[in-house]
Amino acid sequence: MNTLLDTTQYFIVITIELLVLFIGITAIVEFIMMHISEEKMQKYLSGKGLWRNVIATGFGAITPFCACSTIPVTVGLLNAKVPFGATMSFLISSPLLNPIIIGMLAALVGVKAAILYFVLCFVLAVFFGFFLEKTGFHKYVKNVRVKGGLKMDNSKPTQKLAFKQKVKLSLVAGWTTLKPVLIYLLIGVAIGAGIYGYMPDDFVLKIAGPDNIFAVPVAAIVGIPLYIRAETAIPIAVSLIGKGMGVGTAIALIIGGAGMAIPEMSMLAGIFKIKLVAAIVAVIFITAVISGFVFNIFL
Repeated sequence: MNTLLDTTQYFIVITIELLVLFIGITAIVEFIMMHISEEKMQKYLSGKGLWRNVIATGFGAITPFCACSTIPVTVGLLNAKVPFGATMSFLISSPLLNPIIIGMLAALVGVKAAILYFVLCFVLAVFFGFFLEKTGFHKYVKNVRVKGGLKMDNSKPTQKLAFKQKVKLSLVAGWTTLKPVLIYLLIGVAIGAGIYGYMPDDFVLKIAGPDNIFAVPVAAIVGIPLYIRAETAIPIAVSLIGKGMGVGTAIALIIGGAGMAIPEMSMLAGIFKIKLVAAIVAVIFITAVISGFVFNIFL
C-alpha cells in the first residue's frame, strides 16, 4: 500500500511540475518568436564561416520542434538558399536542444546536467553541420521545393500589440502546443512512476549502471529507431536514473530518441539521398554516445 501511495504521489507531483514547465517554456519561446524577423534571421544564417553554423544552432535551440516537425523547416531553409552546413546544424540542433528538453532536464535532473547537455549538443551540432558541408555532403540533397520559408509567421502584426496581449497569446500558444502531446507526457510520467515504485534497483544497476561500458551505445541504438517524444522519454529516464541507471546512459537514450526516429528517416529520404540520411543518423548516434560518456565522467 505504501508503494502504491508513493507511486501515485510521484505521478501527481511530476505531472503538475511538467505541465507548468511545458506551458511556461513554450509561452516564453512563442513570445521571443514574435520579435524575430524572418528577413534578419535568413541574413544571419547566410553569413560567412563557422558563425552561420552557430547562428543556425542557436535558431534550432529556440524552436520547440520535435524531430519530424523540423523537416519542413529544413526544406524551407534549403529553398531560401541558406548554406547547407548551417541548415544541417539547424536540423541536428532543433530536436535535441528543444527548450522543453532543456527545461525538463533542469527541473528533474538538475541545472548542471541541463547546462552540460546544452553545451555538448550545441558544440556538436555546430561541428557536424560544418563537417558535413566541408566533406561535400551537399551533393546528396535532392531537388525538392516546397512553399514557405522559415515557418515564422510574420503576417500578424504581433510586434504592435500591447505587452499584456502578447503574454496572453503566448500562454494560449503554450496550452495549444501542449494539447497534442499531453497524452505522451502522461504516458511517460505513468511509466516513470511505475518504474519508481516497483522496478528493483539491482536490476537496473546491473543492466544499465554507470559501470557498464556498453550501456551508453546500446541506449543510443535503442533510442534512434524509436519515436520517443522528449515529453515521454525524460520522465522515464529520470525514474531509471533514480533506480541506478547511469546518467550518461539515460542521456544517450534521450538524444537517440529525440534526435532521430523511423518516421523522420522516411521524411529525410524524401529530400536527401541515402548517403546523407545515413550520415545524419550516424551524427545523432555519435552525439548520443559522446554525450553519454561525458555525462558518466562528469556526473
